Amino acid sequence: MSSAERRPRSLREVVFVDGVRTPFGKAGPTGIYAETRADDLVVRCIRELLRRNPSLPAERVDEVAIAATTQIGDQGLTIGRTAALLAGLPKSVPGFAIDRMCAGAMTAVTTTASGIAFGAYDVAIAGGVEHMGHHPMGEGVDPNPRFVSERIVDDSALVMGSTAENLHDRFPHLTKERADAFAVASQQKYAAAVAAGQIGPELVPVATRSAEAGWGLATVDEPPRPNTTLEGLSTLKTPFRPHGHVTAGNAAGLNDGATGCLLAAEEVAEELGLDVGMRLVGFGFAGVEPEVMGVGPIPSTEKALARTGLTIDDIGLFELNEAFAVQVLAFLDHFGIADDDARVNPWGGAIAVGHPLASSGVRLMTQLSRQFAQRPDVRYGLTAMCIGIGMGGTVIWENPNWEGAAK
Repeated sequence: MSSAERRPRSLREVVFVDGVRTPFGKAGPTGIYAETRADDLVVRCIRELLRRNPSLPAERVDEVAIAATTQIGDQGLTIGRTAALLAGLPKSVPGFAIDRMCAGAMTAVTTTASGIAFGAYDVAIAGGVEHMGHHPMGEGVDPNPRFVSERIVDDSALVMGSTAENLHDRFPHLTKERADAFAVASQQKYAAAVAAGQIGPELVPVATRSAEAGWGLATVDEPPRPNTTLEGLSTLKTPFRPHGHVTAGNAAGLNDGATGCLLAAEEVAEELGLDVGMRLVGFGFAGVEPEVMGVGPIPSTEKALARTGLTIDDIGLFELNEAFAVQVLAFLDHFGIADDDARVNPWGGAIAVGHPLASSGVRLMTQLSRQFAQRPDVRYGLTAMCIGIGMGGTVIWENPNWEGAAK
């Protein structure tokens, strides 16, 4: 085929139009979603995205990418496709499932965004779900014995809490006291954001049912503990090591929840009259030693910054997933950022709100998008997270409301 017969290609700008999530619940038999299916949580997010963006014809959605870490049961059967059908999207709309553990939804976004930039899609829905009450972390997993027998990884690499303890060992200045103080601040910032109405508009009410309480409606997050104190945290057990550092108070809990977002080519968003919440600048994923997977966001951020021509000083807002307080502190120390820097997780983080594994990446993005709307003084923001088995992921975004943009 000659060049004259080929359609010329150029990368398109990709925008984050809107993001939603279910309230996050506590995993287990008493959690709000104990008798709610994981795929129904995703369906609620997809339907809400379409309801909130009525100028988008459902048939214009080109792809639905939904992440889940444990892809069995109500999180199996190619959940991106089945959830799209259950949500009432036309049968012509394809979908797929994706897994990168905690960064599943983040990878759903970067994968579909790449397709939009390349011209394969105009509009896509991306998100994630994790029902850890139905599917505990590691359910059905059969690690190859060679990982340990051939010393490819240490035993601790397969236990996320143990990798966090390893971080405390590697960086002794990251003390339990610092981790606990960071955790208390996360709870306080989240509570303040809820009181101010900053968290809530993105939440999708979910009908729930239990044998004891009957029918209900989940409208708020279940995990937060706003009365958390340093004194209380100091008394908690360290389940991953005797006399250790990691507790239920300075780590994210075991949670259920789903997220979803709408992505589009900027020109298509303009054509359809869709709002632009933020523009994708670039992203990076990186591998690290699995035994200290919490440092993963450091090289992934360095990679994303290098590829976009930015520096850490260009970033005005950080949404960092708080899988463990220690891994966020390692990131902050590496880049010379104070523990209490106002740019970091201004509305609190996963230690307060929860971390339903594969769903969390889009929660970070949705919050950043809403913060951008309130902060025209900030041009760039960053979402980043550590990933099990030794990885990190970072996505950099631009604020369309930036007051320095050409008028």
